[in-house]
Amino acid sequence: MRIALFITCFNDTMFPATGRAVVSLLERLGHTVAFPRSQVCCGQMHYNTGYPAQTLPMVRGFAETFADYEAVVTPSGSCAGMIREHHRSVARTYGYPALREAVERVAPRVYELSELLVDVLGVTDVGAYFPHRVTYHPTCHSLRMLRVGDRPLSLLRAVKGIDLVELPDADSCCGFGGTFSLKNADTSNAMLADKMRHVQSTGAELLTAGDNSCLLHIGGGLSRFRTGIGTLHLAEILASAEAR
Repeated sequence: MRIALFITCFNDTMFPATGRAVVSLLERLGHTVAFPRSQVCCGQMHYNTGYPAQTLPMVRGFAETFADYEAVVTPSGSCAGMIREHHRSVARTYGYPALREAVERVAPRVYELSELLVDVLGVTDVGAYFPHRVTYHPTCHSLRMLRVGDRPLSLLRAVKGIDLVELPDADSCCGFGGTFSLKNADTSNAMLADKMRHVQSTGAELLTAGDNSCLLHIGGGLSRFRTGIGTLHLAEILASAEAR
């Protein structure tokens, strides 16, 4: 399958290893991955901050950039949710008929990584090897908007060597929420404290998730308190392989 990678501005700027892991993983599974260089931000920050009309150029750019691909994968549940759900509403409210049609064609072909692997490519065992104790945090957009369910967990359970431990109260928000963590810092920090306490209770070496934004937030707290627990995106665990 010919798959386009939408890396997201967050990963492109701060976590490029995640994008490389997605490419490595999909190529190992026998697929061709393209990286359209005209891609830009999906507009989530603008939309969530109360400027939906200002996202229109980004909605149009995304629809044009990814129009010709069989599937588009992104290592971010929040960006996938923005594109699948909110691009449509922006195009309906502020766009024109041709744009609405273009968005309706592209949006259903956009997948968060675990959705693409399990639902489209039909795999759960991707040949990964990761001999570490790991716990998984289901991010809010993947859990509540995309409803990815246990797809990430099914992928992690198939990883050779992994010791996967359940995270207590896993479905509670970590408190990041993009600009929420800045505008409501006290509430965000209280939510983060709860999440860190649950992560520490697992005895895990690493926390994984499908969004580096949440991992940045939780990982920052874990680092500040010198817990010794690291964070790693799901894609990077799945791309890991046993040395030969």
